[in-house]
Amino acid sequence: MQIVSQILFVIALLVGVGFFARNIKRLIRNIKLGREIDRTDNGGERFAKMARIALGQSKMVKRPVSGFLHIIVYVGFIIINIEVLEIVIDGIFGTHRIFSFLGGTYDVLIASFEILAFLVFVGVVIFWIRRNALNIYRFLGRELKGWPKNDANYILYFEMVLMALFLIMNATDYQLQMNGADHYASEAGIMGSFPISQFLLPILDGMSNATLIIIERAAWWLHILGILFFLNYLYYSKHLHILLAFPNVYFSKLSLQGKFDNLESVQKEVALMMDPNADPFAAPAEGEDEGEPEKFGASDVFDLNQVQLLNSYTCTECGRCTSECPANQTGKKLSPRKIMMDTRDRLEEVGENITKNGKFEDDGKQLLDDYILREELWACTTCNACVEACPVGIDPLSIILDMRRYLVMEQSAAPNELSIAMTNIENNGAPWPYNQMDRLNWAKEN
Repeated sequence: MQIVSQILFVIALLVGVGFFARNIKRLIRNIKLGREIDRTDNGGERFAKMARIALGQSKMVKRPVSGFLHIIVYVGFIIINIEVLEIVIDGIFGTHRIFSFLGGTYDVLIASFEILAFLVFVGVVIFWIRRNALNIYRFLGRELKGWPKNDANYILYFEMVLMALFLIMNATDYQLQMNGADHYASEAGIMGSFPISQFLLPILDGMSNATLIIIERAAWWLHILGILFFLNYLYYSKHLHILLAFPNVYFSKLSLQGKFDNLESVQKEVALMMDPNADPFAAPAEGEDEGEPEKFGASDVFDLNQVQLLNSYTCTECGRCTSECPANQTGKKLSPRKIMMDTRDRLEEVGENITKNGKFEDDGKQLLDDYILREELWACTTCNACVEACPVGIDPLSIILDMRRYLVMEQSAAPNELSIAMTNIENNGAPWPYNQMDRLNWAKEN
């Protein structure tokens, strides 16, 4: 019977890891649909930023309540899953608490896992109350209806169940050790310390060893299968940021906020215009391929760069960006969170198209208009509040600017007020409709 259990465990492990590897492969493929961008400079500075923001959670604590709870859940969930290594080894080789030879160190580890599991459970319950009962503004956005709201709650329920299973597994294991049950008891005494699960022992009082083993094995199997399921659910969930927060922060911009990037093709044209010795009619140098004309800005996910697409997958949908957005606060349709969610949804749609057809077949849709409205784009004040607020280094503003650049430079579809201002700048050197000679006439008025 034991060998059957081991075989089933290995099969479950291979299926879970294999499916996860497939999802990661699709994720990388989708991100690579974007334009290449070099963000490999200043490696030391990037690692320091990643350690400070992604690992150290420095931006989370700017909102103390949610920040503190998130750190508990984050640290607890990560550290508790260290025990997964022991579970995997026990499952493959049929052993029981293989790391118990560590003695006192093992007792401290198990005790720490239990305390953290309890804190994670409490933190998740508080998160559920905040999200569903307190009517916090940033959880009420129109983009959080339906699946996004359900997804967030599914994760919370899942974490509660996993922590409960962990404690039930330990409680029954502890009782079986005290009962001297075969495979569980050790001549060295009790293996592990159980400061939280010991309070569940009264519930188990009077149960036979056979019943306790059934409960322990059920909790053990559900716990490890739940972790494998959760691992694969990440790809379809906003909780993908658990994996992507680190590379996302590493590849985030290091330049000053508010600094606009210039199109290389435009820079070359301007340099050519400013060079008095340049011949604008000269043929390209031999061997120089002009290639296809560059598209100005972005209208679909293919036009965005790979870091922007990574941003979309990393979005936690926490809404800190939207709650800080002055346009959103004044009732405009713009929500930086929605910009990222729409980008991810469109990217997923394109990815499914490629998976189904082997290559992308034009579906008559694009990110602009079909997902993100022009009204949303032009509502942005480019203040960078969303970028500053994001706890994992996401840059919604860069996507907004690229799409506005497309509207202006490819479609000449700027709002009328902006078009007038740009025409005045071209003709008068200023956004006002007065030539330079008349610009100070207002000062002569009484």
